[in-house]
Amino acid sequence: MVLFVLERVSRHSVAESWRRLTDWPRHADVVPLTRITVRTPAPTREGTVFVARSGVGPLAFDDPMEVVAWHPPGAGTPGTCRLVKRGTFVTGWAEFEVHPAENGGSRVVWREDLSVRLLPGRADRPLGWSARWMFGRAVDGLLAG
Repeated sequence: MVLFVLERVSRHSVAESWRRLTDWPRHADVVPLTRITVRTPAPTREGTVFVARSGVGPLAFDDPMEVVAWHPPGAGTPGTCRLVKRGTFVTGWAEFEVHPAENGGSRVVWREDLSVRLLPGRADRPLGWSARWMFGRAVDGLLAG
């Protein structure tokens, strides 16, 4: 099991950063070899389910996730979202907050608890390094532009 926290500052408003982070299909644009399928009708809310299919051929796997907490940003309040990974291979949770920052921008705090079944405990440290890098790159990509 790996637990990590990422923080990013964006020039985008809280509302725009929130929109970018919660556009689930767009995550496939920043995570290599991944496509996203949203299985529940819009809009996103508690109970929304989407699946990230990652990999190639027989090495691909599904990472189903469910939104279990959904609090979009409001006047002066941060947005918060919590996802639970419901897969048989990748488990855990992710949550993020989008806070106001200076000059009309926003600050994102992303927390993730990640487990990959069949990986021995000695793989936790390399998994943590690679997950921080991959998720950091994904959040950077979602907030870019």
